[in-house]
Parts: sequence; C-alpha cells; structure tokens
Amino acid sequence: MKRILVLCTANSCRSQMAEAVLRALSNGQIDVHSAGTDPGQEVHPLAVRVMKEIGLSMHGHYPKSVETFLHQPFDYVLTVCGEAEERCPHFSGAVRHRLHIPFEDPARATGTEEECLQIFRRVRDQIIARMFALYHSRLKP
Repeated sequence: MKRILVLCTANSCRSQMAEAVLRALSNGQIDVHSAGTDPGQEVHPLAVRVMKEIGLSMHGHYPKSVETFLHQPFDYVLTVCGEAEERCPHFSGAVRHRLHIPFEDPARATGTEEECLQIFRRVRDQIIARMFALYHSRLKP
C-alpha cells in the first residue's frame, strides 16, 4: 500500500482538504496523512464546511506536526504551499517522491463570510482537480 504525506504550514486547510480528497478517491487503498510545519489549533471551520458541501466529512481531522512523521517512510510527500516547500524538514525515513503542488491559502481570505466561502470553494475545487489527476496518473493501485 502506498503511503502519502500531504505537507503544509498550519495543516488546517489545504493539506487537510487534499488528505480528505485522496482518502475518498482511494477508498482505503492508499495510506494518506497530512501534517504541518507549524500546526494550527484546529481544522479551519470553513474548510470543514466546504468539504461537507460535497459530501466529504473531515470528522476526526486535526492539525498534526510534521515531526510526528519524520522517521516514517513515504512513497510521496506532497507540499501544497510555498512556505512548506521552503521549510520542509529533512525526512530521515525513506521518501521516494517529493512533489510541490501549490495552492492559494484560503485561511488568508478577507471579506464577508460569503466572500471567504467563495475562496475556500475555489481552492477546494482546485485541490480536487489536482488530486484527481495525481491519483489517476501516479497513485492509483
């Protein structure tokens, strides 16, 4: 079974959404985790909300430190934001492939709740498209 780590800064939006999408696509056929270089306190409520809109639950998701995974082997480490790529720690476990697939940080959105939701939805849809392509080109068992 392939092991995937999706890495971001806070592990509260993009990496959590990418983890949820890859889990749904693989239907348990790949082992997917996410973590952050500076994990936040919680998964962003708007990320949870926009994923729920498309039927993906993030129940049980919480921000995790990348340090939890430093000594574990992964087939793929995916960075989804520039900060994580620049600050990506050295993994002492085996990492076969590193991919950088950047997305705008929806947590930085400003404006009304509806305006922020539109940004979260746009980033969610971009994540779905990129994770779908990645899954079918490289990850599908």
